[in-house]
Amino acid sequence: MDYTPRVASFLLFLTKISIGQRQVNVQKGPLFRAEGYPASISCNVTGFQGPSEQHFQWSVYLPKAPAQEVQLVSTKDDSFSYAMYAQRVRKKEIYVERVRGNLVLLHISKLQMKDTGKYECYTPSTDAKYFGNYSATMDLTVIPDTLSAVMRPQTLSKEEGEPLELTCEVSKATAQHTHLSVTWYLVQDGGKSPATQVISLSKDFTLIPGSSYAERFAAGDVRLDKVGATTFRLSIGRVQPSDQGQLFCEAIEWIQDPDKTWTSITKKQTDHTTLGVQPADADLHVTLTAEGPLSAGSPLELLCLAAGGGRDAQLQGAWFLEDAEIARLDAAGVLSLRADYQERAGRGQLQAAKRGAGAFSLRLAAAGPRDQGAYRCEVTAGARAPGGPWRALRRRPSPDLRVRLSAPAARSVEVSTKNKQQTVWEGEALVLLCRAGGAESLLSVTWWHLARNQTQLELVAGMGLDGTLQRGASYGGPSSRGDIRLEKVGWATFQLEIASAAVTDSGTYKCTVSEKTQNQERDPSWAQEISVTVKSLESSLKVNLMSRQPQVRMTGTFDLSCVVGAGYSDLSVPLTVMWQFQPARSQAFSQLIRITHNGTVEWGDSLSHFQRKTKVSRSSFQSQLLIHDATEEEAGVYQCKVQVYGSSSPCANSPVRASAVSHPLSITVALPESKLKVNPSNHVQEISINSNTKIDCSILSRSTGNLQLAIIWYFSPISANASWLRILEMNQTNVIKYGDEIHNPKRKKKFHTEKNSRESFLLHILNVDDSDRGKYRCTVEEWLLSADGAWHKLGEQKSGTTELKLRPTGSEVRVSKGDWAENATEHGEVAIHCNLESSGTAASLFSVTWFWKRENSGRRKLVHLQHDGLLEYGEDGLRKALHCYRASPAAFVLTLRRVERQDAGVYWCRVEEWQLHGNPRKWVSQASDDSGQTVLTVLPSEPTFPSRICSSTPLLYFLFICPFVMLLLLLVSLLCLAWKVRKLSRLRLEAQKEKALWVDLRQAGCRSGEEEEDDGL
Repeated sequence: MDYTPRVASFLLFLTKISIGQRQVNVQKGPLFRAEGYPASISCNVTGFQGPSEQHFQWSVYLPKAPAQEVQLVSTKDDSFSYAMYAQRVRKKEIYVERVRGNLVLLHISKLQMKDTGKYECYTPSTDAKYFGNYSATMDLTVIPDTLSAVMRPQTLSKEEGEPLELTCEVSKATAQHTHLSVTWYLVQDGGKSPATQVISLSKDFTLIPGSSYAERFAAGDVRLDKVGATTFRLSIGRVQPSDQGQLFCEAIEWIQDPDKTWTSITKKQTDHTTLGVQPADADLHVTLTAEGPLSAGSPLELLCLAAGGGRDAQLQGAWFLEDAEIARLDAAGVLSLRADYQERAGRGQLQAAKRGAGAFSLRLAAAGPRDQGAYRCEVTAGARAPGGPWRALRRRPSPDLRVRLSAPAARSVEVSTKNKQQTVWEGEALVLLCRAGGAESLLSVTWWHLARNQTQLELVAGMGLDGTLQRGASYGGPSSRGDIRLEKVGWATFQLEIASAAVTDSGTYKCTVSEKTQNQERDPSWAQEISVTVKSLESSLKVNLMSRQPQVRMTGTFDLSCVVGAGYSDLSVPLTVMWQFQPARSQAFSQLIRITHNGTVEWGDSLSHFQRKTKVSRSSFQSQLLIHDATEEEAGVYQCKVQVYGSSSPCANSPVRASAVSHPLSITVALPESKLKVNPSNHVQEISINSNTKIDCSILSRSTGNLQLAIIWYFSPISANASWLRILEMNQTNVIKYGDEIHNPKRKKKFHTEKNSRESFLLHILNVDDSDRGKYRCTVEEWLLSADGAWHKLGEQKSGTTELKLRPTGSEVRVSKGDWAENATEHGEVAIHCNLESSGTAASLFSVTWFWKRENSGRRKLVHLQHDGLLEYGEDGLRKALHCYRASPAAFVLTLRRVERQDAGVYWCRVEEWQLHGNPRKWVSQASDDSGQTVLTVLPSEPTFPSRICSSTPLLYFLFICPFVMLLLLLVSLLCLAWKVRKLSRLRLEAQKEKALWVDLRQAGCRSGEEEEDDGL
């Protein structure tokens, strides 16, 4: 079934799909296909990231369970199919054909009614992020096959010039709208040659004759008519001998798909009608010839040729030896042999066949003495009546041919390689040819191998007279010494092929040819040798890595070429190329990308950022790596590694035959050279006070590419030793940031910048007053945004200065310029004075700003006493340490209340004169002047008793620790005293108890004595 129009229209549709996101498209449905016939559905994916070869998974949702996915077949997983489809997938009845990396066709070779459903094509994601659609569906409906084509089989015999009519009944009962095409074909030579188209009625109702019937169709001799609802009639006005053969009718049912293409869904052929045409001139002429060397043991072919008796389908031939029939080949090609010749045919020594129209061949493989004598052939022309047997019409014998056989001659043997080269590469096919000369005969061959440094011949393979193969012990199969094949490519030419030669196959090969004879006790044999060398692939494999740009500019593009040099570059050996990369700050190489022998691209896991900016290509012996938008991450050392698998297609576990690694190549990534140039000219502007002005910063040249500019505006006041102050900055992302000196909101409102054009920037200054006098300049920076989102500064240029002057207004402020030196004691108080030498007019007000500067540091604004009396401190922490006031109309004082050592430095003031201007009237700075400098030196204060104590660390420790020690001793003493008192109390109590006992004993003794005295009395 031809799907070329459908695929072409589908590809045309795919070209209109916008890229940038994954888009899966399946062939437009619904499709209607007939049961028992094949169907194909195309699916394409575009806009993806990752490898060029995408995977596809096909599923179907059946009508009985429309929400349940039934997995069908996948290009990624062989076990993807569900059980109900697994067997059909294994038998290749359902399979996926890959047209290219992102386009496949789903083929169902024989549809079943249960295949009706919604088919889904899904592509697994290889993208960096999920974006797009990853599947698409279409409906396929399987309809019954209702097409029928019937013609009654018959055998017709016509004389040349007679008319012929055949009818064919074609019908269908398809519910869908379909068209029919009907074609008549003629088959000749018993079906051995392709069918010839006679005439066809196409699906769009157009009559189309076959190429060999075009003239007869134009003359009206060949016609195809529809004579009823289902009947189609073929009419031939005058049959010719070329019409002889078998005629049949073929009907095809067509349906129009949603993409407007017509597709055949069913096809039926009728039975054949056999047509025989008897030529007007049927006289037979028969000749017999013998072909071959006519020697004993050589082949002998007897060729019988018949001319003028009709076509071979009506002829039969017979061979006679000494008037006895030995073989007969009838019109149907059935061979009949005499008994003794049947035995020779069974051994493959005799063959009989038709070689063409009126040509019959009888071939004896090895002729002997019994095959000598007088031969004759006989050809019979006949016809087969309808429904009856074959009937002989005329018979013609050939003249006798006497065959005499000569004795066999000695043979010559020649051994060579097929490509005439005795050196082959490892893995390449080694093909040896052994040719025997002399008369044709049955031969056997034996191949031997003598390896280098060996003395024993080893059998490789042999072929007997009957074609029986014998392999040597070391060449028994693919797992031993390699896959070998021995073929007989001619009657005396034998080809030995070692599919994948190894280095061990080097050595000498010997071919021995033997001939079977009937009159000799021992079969003669002849031998010849050839020396063959198998070179290893590793011996000449070299890899060279080179680049035209070892130093590349950032965001630029560089390419690396990995060139494989080998002596076998003309062979199609499978190569795997692996690109490796060592970053600049690493000590080890990591896999960047691997391109296998079949074109599969495998990315490394640790260098994922290369995928979105790398393009790789590969030819047979060269691979190129193209990297664009280069950044510092791509700087480092590159090398490529090549693995060779041999000339045969390697499997997953095939060993590597050779490998080589190129020399490392260092790639450095540098910033582009900046071509930025800013106008260096100096200018002077003189404007009126309280007016607006703008200062231009012109760019004369700049670098090309995706570059951005940053501009910084600087201002230097009109004062001695004034430094450049940053006003504002507009960076490369157009973010505006004011300088630290412009912290006052009023000052910020005075300045703003504008990009006037691609080469011009403007600084606008509003309501210019005396404080704006001075020099202005700009600094332009050129920035490059790399692919990884990082900004890189390429260069910077400073412009010339623009000096801003005010037109005289009659006002002039003069401040005392004397330099003073002041000494202050630490922790004391000091006052610094600023005196006016001219007080201006009565309408003038004055403001004063005090500055301080230490050695090796910038100036610092301390406090600003505004013209309206408000105080503005430079920092919040200065409010308690400073006091600024106006002591008299011409004197300003700055008091440092508690002087510290770090307050030493240079102090000075700036006085500005303010007057009312404009409508509405507002205060405008008219003029300003800086005072002389006062150098403040802070002396250490006299040490006091508390300070002396605090300055002595040991004494301070003593004063803190001593009270705690004395308190501890006091507590210990009190505890000891309490213990002593308690002990004395206990001793006193015990003494009292002993004394009381002693008194009691004495009293008892006295009483007993008195009683004794009383008893004596």
